[in-house]
Amino acid sequence: MKRMYRSKMRFIVIPILGVAFVFLVSYLVMFLWNYTLPELFDVRTINLWQSMALFVLCKILFGFGKGGPRGGGPPWMRKSGYRKSSGLNEEEREKMKTYMRSKWCDWDDPTLAADKNDNIENHEK
Repeated sequence: MKRMYRSKMRFIVIPILGVAFVFLVSYLVMFLWNYTLPELFDVRTINLWQSMALFVLCKILFGFGKGGPRGGGPPWMRKSGYRKSSGLNEEEREKMKTYMRSKWCDWDDPTLAADKNDNIENHEK
């Protein structure tokens, strides 16, 4: 198997395997859709090309499988610093909470929300 990956055949075999995998998954999506959804929700059956489009749409919307130990999980957890904040002590965590509340989450504190509404109304006049 290692020998094939080193040869020039990999430029032919790997794309063919990739296309075969997409067709196999699309057939599986079509089969499961046509087996369950027309009976449950009274929807039409789909063909192979529609199931392939549905598969690609789901991959675009829900990601391409970057999770796992090396991937770091979903992108929203990596970008927001969610995991970085888990190592904070209580004082640092409270500091961060008050900062975030003052910047974004003022609906918890009615005085901040009232002050903000007054500022918006004064600005509109």
